[in-house]
Amino acid sequence: MNITVCVGSSCHLKGSREIVEQLQVLIAKEDLSKKISLSGSFCMKNCIRGVCVRVDDELYSVAPGSVDDFFNNTVKEKLLEYDY
Repeated sequence: MNITVCVGSSCHLKGSREIVEQLQVLIAKEDLSKKISLSGSFCMKNCIRGVCVRVDDELYSVAPGSVDDFFNNTVKEKLLEYDY
């Protein structure tokens, strides 16, 4: 699974760095580094949505305060679907 966090100027101002850091911790804590690739990308052309996070081909809007929910309800659910 590929997770890409927008680190463009708009998303940076909305907390993308915090989101990347929180995702790094959660991925390590769950020992999922072999299943999840985390990267950054400049503008994803969806600035109005807040911090854009792409999981494979789907875009999500994530705030620093919602990373845990996003990880548990979206990322981990998708991993189950992929049957890694």
